[in-house]
Amino acid sequence: MNNAIKLITGAMVTLAFSVAVLVVLPYLQVAAAPPVPGLKPYTSAELRGRGVYIAQGCLYCHTQQPRPRAMGPDTARGWGRPTVAGDYAYDAPVLLGTMRTGPDLMNIGVRQPSADWQLGHLYEPRAYVPGSIMPAFPYLFEVKDKADESETALNLPPGLVPAGKVVVPRPEAQDLVKYLLSLDRSYPVPTDGGTPPS
Repeated sequence: MNNAIKLITGAMVTLAFSVAVLVVLPYLQVAAAPPVPGLKPYTSAELRGRGVYIAQGCLYCHTQQPRPRAMGPDTARGWGRPTVAGDYAYDAPVLLGTMRTGPDLMNIGVRQPSADWQLGHLYEPRAYVPGSIMPAFPYLFEVKDKADESETALNLPPGLVPAGKVVVPRPEAQDLVKYLLSLDRSYPVPTDGGTPPS
């Protein structure tokens, strides 16, 4: 019985130490990280778009964390500089992602700054990126006879729109694109906790 108590106590101490070192200390290090100079809070439309991003499961195939050069070729791929804790100051929850079935999206607002391209890519990805395995999201759009005065029809490649019809993005698609375009972490990062390098 005495050995069982020692074993259980040892296991609990080991677990507590592991949680303290792997969870609590890293949280304390980054929890109070101030926003990086240049980072702007999300607008209400971008926050709604972030909700659509989560609801559509985009985070299952896309990350939002370009890695340092020593950890992978993210910089060579044009995905931007490695992220720092302050890049996520306005993100709750942080959408780091775990898989890279698709490209990292942290700087998609810099790489593809066209809202028309983003909307068309959501409607039919393979028309914009041949061989893409990304699913299409046609239910975020309406096919109509004509666009209302407050709507703008997509300018899609030939063959994607039925004859005599137009494709109009729903508000969810527009908000999602606003969120994607807000993903721009191209500003310089302070190297010493002070001012950004010039």
